[in-house]
Amino acid sequence: MWKAWRRRQHLAKATPGDGSALKPHRPWHIPTRSVFRIALPDEDGVEHEYSVDVDYFDWNDTIRFYRDGREQLVAEAPAAFPVPGGVVEVATGTFGVTRMHLVSDTGGEERVLRPVRHSQEYWRAVLDHRHPRLSRWIGRVAIAVLLVGLVIFVPQLLERATEWDLVAERVGTFTSPLALPGWLNTTLFVAGIAASLERALSLRNHWLIDIDTWWLG
Repeated sequence: MWKAWRRRQHLAKATPGDGSALKPHRPWHIPTRSVFRIALPDEDGVEHEYSVDVDYFDWNDTIRFYRDGREQLVAEAPAAFPVPGGVVEVATGTFGVTRMHLVSDTGGEERVLRPVRHSQEYWRAVLDHRHPRLSRWIGRVAIAVLLVGLVIFVPQLLERATEWDLVAERVGTFTSPLALPGWLNTTLFVAGIAASLERALSLRNHWLIDIDTWWLG
């Protein structure tokens, strides 16, 4: 019920596009933009290509949705766009795309949209296809790094929260038992960003594992 309500809210945010053409994705767009595609037949069996364009430097988090290369809808992320047989759900985070899935109307089956060639997500998918064992280990290391960051984050968060007079008066103060040297904090900071990027490129996201603990430095 909650997912259905949220999907309706996201669908309602979409507004008509201006019909402009989808700009080709170039190699130099890797740090700034991603494009995903999926081909689906309509009610008459005619196949159409649907594309989602994500500009990471759009301060309004505007997602652009295309049909056969023409802008059909736009919406602020997180967004959902109707397609034959389901909806395309899109969400973004600090490090990139966190969700790019087609969700069917019947049964709720999900499919990840295909990244365009030479995008950052494309090259990560190529690595996964060519070297699946290495890909799995990279994913596991990323999870481990983020979990370590989470373990460090919770005591620091409690310490900062109890610095507020209102909280300290009610529950007292708390001092984190984890006092890491500067070089280790920096190492974990860099590793956390790399792990978060890896998770985004793989379109993997978990509400707890992928919380932005690196903001605490």
